[in-house]
Amino acid sequence: MKASTMQDQISEFGPGDIRLQAMNLLARREHLRHELAFKLGKRFGSDAESAIKSVLDDLSAEGLLSDERFTESYIRQRVGKGYGPDRIRQELRQKGVDTALLDLALESADVDWVERAAAVRFKKFGSTPPLDFKEKARQMRFLNYRGFGAEFAAAALDFDPSELAE
Repeated sequence: MKASTMQDQISEFGPGDIRLQAMNLLARREHLRHELAFKLGKRFGSDAESAIKSVLDDLSAEGLLSDERFTESYIRQRVGKGYGPDRIRQELRQKGVDTALLDLALESADVDWVERAAAVRFKKFGSTPPLDFKEKARQMRFLNYRGFGAEFAAAALDFDPSELAE
């Protein structure tokens, strides 16, 4: 019996198979539309491009695939891990999220960025304020790396630990 080639296997896949694979991926986590299209394209090949687009259109119409929901979920996840708006914005841009959608999602995130920056700082350095310029600069660099701009980082250094809502 002759071994089937990849091309033969591709022709055996239909929209139902593509939808099932898409649903399996979406069951694990939210995806951006182009991210899901890329994964499905790798799985089913370039011959299935129109079928993939059709399936993704259907999933979007049914509300099962949403770039907005992905963006909101990603922001919540990264805020929970202690990242600031600058870092989150950069990561989502790299993932290809639309700038207007990104700005809207960050504005509606309902996060007190100063409080988040202070919580991250307290977790890393404790509640004692920096005693000298060198230590203050070190803590500012840490907060900047985490995605908190100079305004949020400076405010976090002056933040009263008793104001944190744990």
